[in-house]
Amino acid sequence: MPAPGTLLDYRAPRWLPGGHLQTIWAAKLARAHTGAHPVFERERWRTPDGDFIDVDCLPAPPTPTGPAPLLVLFHGLEGSSASPYALAFAAAARARAWAFALPHFRGCSGELNLAPRAYHSGDFEEVGWMLGRLRARCGSPLRAVGISLGGNALLRWAQEAGESAAGVARAVAAVCSPIDLAAAGAAIDRGFNRQVYARMFLATMKPKALAKLRQHPGLFDAERVRRARTLYEFDDAFTAPLHGFAGTRDYWARASAQPHLQRLRVPALVAHARNDPFIPAASLPRAGGGCVTLWQPADGGHVGFPGGSFPGHVGTMPEAVLGWLAGH
Repeated sequence: MPAPGTLLDYRAPRWLPGGHLQTIWAAKLARAHTGAHPVFERERWRTPDGDFIDVDCLPAPPTPTGPAPLLVLFHGLEGSSASPYALAFAAAARARAWAFALPHFRGCSGELNLAPRAYHSGDFEEVGWMLGRLRARCGSPLRAVGISLGGNALLRWAQEAGESAAGVARAVAAVCSPIDLAAAGAAIDRGFNRQVYARMFLATMKPKALAKLRQHPGLFDAERVRRARTLYEFDDAFTAPLHGFAGTRDYWARASAQPHLQRLRVPALVAHARNDPFIPAASLPRAGGGCVTLWQPADGGHVGFPGGSFPGHVGTMPEAVLGWLAGH
């Protein structure tokens, strides 16, 4: 088991070997939490461009010393507050008597958004707007975690914000995030990954994209979206043109956080399992330093890190990440 506050010594249970099993089991079969199921309070916020986002919150009990710390979680690709990792983080925050908020990226809360846009891995302006509203509410700098896509977008916000990021967030953490989007995209679009994971993502992303086209006829080429069999093809037909990129290569290059890690001016944890099926170990950053702390255990899969006896749970990673954040 890891020492408190770290995943560096994490070892997967003997009954669950390999990155694929650790990924799939954590997402589909492991317990997300113990105790009562988190019951979120949903808020709908109007965006500056006339759209909306939905934010699911867990208030913290009042404390005699003032407002409780606020944990903000940014979900991954096609995630939501119902994702097992989101429930695990909410439960871990509740156990610490922290408040919790999960702002959904547009179109991920169960209702299609209105504007001619969706969300993407480098959506730092949207992240900044969300964090600004939550920071104003809680009255002191918050702590923020991004899972997978959400972690890359969170790091991109902190990089663009520079010195001002510390006035919003005490610390940030990116977990299993594709901070080198080209390497991650190539990995997920080949072999077993393409047949299982890419197909799973496209099964929800393509219908949403085509529904967006019914809202805004002529926005993109529907046939290219229908023909897409990889994330590269989907991003080239939909994500890139909707968000001002010249194509997938331009999007992946400009949205990746890894080339800019040394620009971070707020404490940042960047955690990856070296057996993550989505993110090649050879593409991971090799040195932290400055504001960046790297955790790169051998095991864990993609947003997995299951623990305990069969059937296991996914609380190990949230507890370790919150332990690190609590130190800031």
